[in-house]
Amino acid sequence: PRTGVLQLCAASVAVMIYGVAVLGWWMAEISGVFLAAAIIVGVITRMGEEAFTSTFIDGARDLLGVALIIGIARGIVVVMDNGMITHTILHSAESLVSGLSTTIFINVTYWLEVLLSFLVPSSSGLAVLTMPIMAPLADFAHVQRDLVVTAYQSASGIVNLVTPTSAVVMGGLAIARVPYVRYLKWVAPLLLILTLLNMAVLSIGAMM
Repeated sequence: PRTGVLQLCAASVAVMIYGVAVLGWWMAEISGVFLAAAIIVGVITRMGEEAFTSTFIDGARDLLGVALIIGIARGIVVVMDNGMITHTILHSAESLVSGLSTTIFINVTYWLEVLLSFLVPSSSGLAVLTMPIMAPLADFAHVQRDLVVTAYQSASGIVNLVTPTSAVVMGGLAIARVPYVRYLKWVAPLLLILTLLNMAVLSIGAMM
């Protein structure tokens, strides 16, 4: 049975990869694949109905809190977008970064991206929101556009390690049963070092 379960696991991953790459599958279809695989595992291992149900519920118990946190995190983003709160903050920042020197501009851009990354944990969503404005502003400040992209990427990468609006962060902490404040204290020194390095590299790039 164990060999069969391992083979089924490998087959499920292969089907998932094919579905995502070729058929355009995403979360709903992937969930269906693994749910079907779980049922087949029960058949392969000859588990009774009661044992299978109990095992399934035990496995899902730790994920219920994660699902709730993911829903709340997504709800915050929806409210920010539909309430035009994010857009208001973004356009207000436009006047802040206009007319600055190259070094100041790129660092202000970096911190602006840090702030917005808390509100928009999706890196692609943040790019869609900020790049149409920040890229033209970079031209006026005589800063290369690729440096603005670097500022956005580095800011998003830092914030997505700790932001409470990230389903990945909060879900992972919920599964590991690590309090958010405890994790934040543990990772804070690393974040400070990385932030200073990011600012230094961006400043050097802006002066070149």
